[in-house]
Amino acid sequence: MTDKPTYLTREGRVKLEAELEELSTVERKQVAERIAAAKELGDISESGEYEDAKKSQALLEGRIRELRSLLSRAETIDEDQISNGEVRVGSSVTVRFEEDGEEETWTIVGSAEASPRQGRISNESPIGASLLGKRARNKVTVQTPSGVMKLTVVKVR
Repeated sequence: MTDKPTYLTREGRVKLEAELEELSTVERKQVAERIAAAKELGDISESGEYEDAKKSQALLEGRIRELRSLLSRAETIDEDQISNGEVRVGSSVTVRFEEDGEEETWTIVGSAEASPRQGRISNESPIGASLLGKRARNKVTVQTPSGVMKLTVVKVR
């Protein structure tokens, strides 16, 4: 894992903290009960249920470690301080695609909250990184995995 900060909105932090709480209390207990039940069945050396429960436990513990690490280095975005007209993490930005004139609005978020289908793009993605620091009417050329995109920033909030 890395030591670089993870940027989270207040809402994103709350969601990750709730997930950590759920995994640490409810799901951990359920997996432990599955392991105990599989052990009671007898020979665990050939028990598919025991092996499956142990794999679930390993995945669960990995996710708990990941969430704890992420939250320990998280910087919460002060969404009240982002509206200075410049694209920053936490900003909503409307762009116009030069190719077809279509417009799209995205919120720039940290990588832990990115969900392109929901209009939330990472500040580390090619588009997100290229928009940081831009203002309305700025033109942006972005090299993406699918080719070069040319955008114009229409609005920043």
